[in-house]
Amino acid sequence: MPDMPKMFRPAHAPSRQEQRRDYDRQRDERESRQWYKTARWQKLKQRVHVRDLFVCQVTGVLCTGKHPAPNSPVADHKIEHGGDPALFWDEGNVRTVSKEFHDSERQREQNAQRRGVVKSPATRRF
Repeated sequence: MPDMPKMFRPAHAPSRQEQRRDYDRQRDERESRQWYKTARWQKLKQRVHVRDLFVCQVTGVLCTGKHPAPNSPVADHKIEHGGDPALFWDEGNVRTVSKEFHDSERQREQNAQRRGVVKSPATRRF
C-alpha cells in the first residue's frame, strides 16, 4: 500500500503557513498596529516598566534582559484593546510581563479568547 498523506487538505484550501501569513498581513494593516511604532507608545511603555520596577507582574521574574531574551520586558495590555484608543493608551491597562510569559501563556490565552474558548477563573493564573 502506498504511503498516505498524514492529513488530507483540498488543493484549494490554504496551508496553515499561508493562513498565518494572511492573518499577519491583515493584522499589520490595522491602524492600531501603527500605534506601537510611535514615540508616545515608547514613552508609555517605559513609564510602565519603571512603575512595575521591571518585574513581570504575573510570574515575578526580574525583566533585565534585552530583546529577544526570555527575561526582557514586554508591555502587555491586560484587556485586549481591539483597536479602542481609550484601552490602548490607558496606562492602568498596561503591565510589565516577561517576553517568555508573553510569547507563551499570554498568547495562548489571547488565541483561546479569539476562538471563544474561555478558561474558568479557577484555572487562570492572573
